[in-house]
Amino acid sequence: MNNWHQTEGWLDPPGVSWVEDQQVWNFVLYAARASRVMLLLFNADDYYHPVLEFEFDQYKNKSGPVWHCRIEIDRAPDAQFYAYRVNGPQKNQEGFFRFDFDKLLVDPYAKAVHFPPEFDRELAKHPGSNLGKAPLGVIDTDHPFDWKDDGFLRHDADLIIYEMHVRGFTKDPSSGVPTAKRGTFAGVVEKIPYLRDLGVTAVELMPVFQYDPAEGNYWGYMPLNFFSPHNEYAMGKESRVVQDEFKMMVRELHQAGIEVILDVVYNHTCEGDDKGPTYSFKGIGNDTYYMSVPGQDGTPEFANYTGCGNTLDANQLAVKKLIVDSLRYWRHEMHVDGFRFDLASIFARQSDGSISVSQPPIFSQIVTAEDFLNVRLIAEPWDAAGIYQLGYTFPGWLWMQWNGRYRDALQRFVSGEQGMISELMTRIYGSADLFPDDIQHSCRPWQSVNYVSSHDGSTLNDMVTYEQKYNWDNGEENRDGSHEFKWNTGFEGEEGAPEEVVRLRKQQVKNYLTLLMVSNGSPMLRMGDEFMQTQNGNNNAYNQDNKTSWLDWTRLEKHSDIYRFSKMIIAFRKTFGSICRSRFWRNEVSWYGPDGPCDMSEHSQTLAYSLIGSQHDSQDLYVMINGSDEKIDFKIVETPPIKWKRIVDTSLPSPDDIIDYGLCNVVQTKNYPVAARSIVILFRDT
Repeated sequence: MNNWHQTEGWLDPPGVSWVEDQQVWNFVLYAARASRVMLLLFNADDYYHPVLEFEFDQYKNKSGPVWHCRIEIDRAPDAQFYAYRVNGPQKNQEGFFRFDFDKLLVDPYAKAVHFPPEFDRELAKHPGSNLGKAPLGVIDTDHPFDWKDDGFLRHDADLIIYEMHVRGFTKDPSSGVPTAKRGTFAGVVEKIPYLRDLGVTAVELMPVFQYDPAEGNYWGYMPLNFFSPHNEYAMGKESRVVQDEFKMMVRELHQAGIEVILDVVYNHTCEGDDKGPTYSFKGIGNDTYYMSVPGQDGTPEFANYTGCGNTLDANQLAVKKLIVDSLRYWRHEMHVDGFRFDLASIFARQSDGSISVSQPPIFSQIVTAEDFLNVRLIAEPWDAAGIYQLGYTFPGWLWMQWNGRYRDALQRFVSGEQGMISELMTRIYGSADLFPDDIQHSCRPWQSVNYVSSHDGSTLNDMVTYEQKYNWDNGEENRDGSHEFKWNTGFEGEEGAPEEVVRLRKQQVKNYLTLLMVSNGSPMLRMGDEFMQTQNGNNNAYNQDNKTSWLDWTRLEKHSDIYRFSKMIIAFRKTFGSICRSRFWRNEVSWYGPDGPCDMSEHSQTLAYSLIGSQHDSQDLYVMINGSDEKIDFKIVETPPIKWKRIVDTSLPSPDDIIDYGLCNVVQTKNYPVAARSIVILFRDT
């Protein structure tokens, strides 16, 4: 009987796995350039003295680039945590190495990360031992979870994405969530009735990967590990409790008909450059995991195409496998429906930083995997170093993409810029210039994720309230934050704003929401925009784990009229299925101006269009958009006898601004006076 692997370990799967029939753990680590590897096991009450140290024998425990071993449970019956020490070529030798045998290193495949009571981030930044103060991987045997009859979801025409930060969603006491559940996965479950009432059909969770709790991070875009949920987003910190709470959240969201999409970060880690800590990848195989560029003296240093100090090299086999294995884990073990890839264009860079002209292998590996054929894949199609691959130029075949051009066009038009009509038409139509449906490309409008605001910028309320940035609390002297196209409606800030200014601001918010919901494509809302959440002008609150970023649920009552409008305009979109299609509108849409012909001149701020819905089991729509500061009479350019009913007029106060479908009144004339800076929607009565 061949039993080599039973004594020496087997090289798959990566990480630590439990072999029940042998009562052993199998440990696997990819460390191609390592010359020495040691495994350390710890119990729960002593982080300074390992209960077992196992040094790998290169002749027995190394196959190709993989180090592997088997440890019988009898040798360390109380072990709960583990780490590695790895040695190899040093920094001053030729190559891009950062080995430090004194450092304890987290397994990249650890399914949970534990931080000892004396965890010290600063020690990880400098040479020398951090024993007892380093993060550790958790040894967990598999345990069952009652998924009941849970299955994956994928919405189509009724897709409404809600971008959410798990902690910020319920952390504030105003959320009404029990204290122990605030800011957790369980807190999200408490708010499922609210999400259903709003009408969203998918939540896009900002990163939930485990990150360094001592970094001063809030958004979560600095991951330490790609498999473990962040333990501070759960009621209990024990690994099984964290995993089960995440699974429970997914299961309950699915029961409510809500998809779960994860915002995933595979382009960099929290280890940064040489000034950052060594937790895992840097000490296991720096030249494998990270891209390098020649420094001023010619020696390799960290390539920083992400703006975060380092860039993962997805051209390396080990990194490609790591990313795909992580995706599969979240899909199969955690039942996640889809993924939004942060700075996804990083994957188009080759190891030397150049742009791949052909489709990078990592994209092919993801989309052609048999078990990934129906997974929702969304890209942020740019990186921090200048690549902008929005549309058909993005190498991920039929991936959905955050449409920054859509965001900018709507911000510019609603804030009052002239000459935007051609651009606005293109974005409402589904951005066919970016996602062409010609025979060569055959793109689809649903690939465009349409949005006006996201975590990375101002809230919708702040877009119409502040023209300046107020990012001083971020500690970067107010130099950070993206450029946006904003108009404060004539008064800066909320405090002391005249009543007329507040009224116009609400009207502008309704304009944004309406344009978003009448556009072909896939709409995305930022959490809290439905009740005018504010960050007091901070448009880059990445490190604000406080009331600046936490949802203030008192604003739900304060701006209940906007919440009513938000949920009703979402319901309107779902009711009129002709808006969101799998294809472009083509000859079923007609474009007009106030007097008939469409005005696309450099000073124009008006647009109207009719959309035929009969082929989509929907009624015809007529949309009139006035971005100017004057009331304009729009001629309803359709052949009589057609009866139109008004369902939306953003200039009117609640509840007349949007009316229940069955209560709408017939428009008696062939003209409709559209107020300044407002939108009117009619539908044809059958």
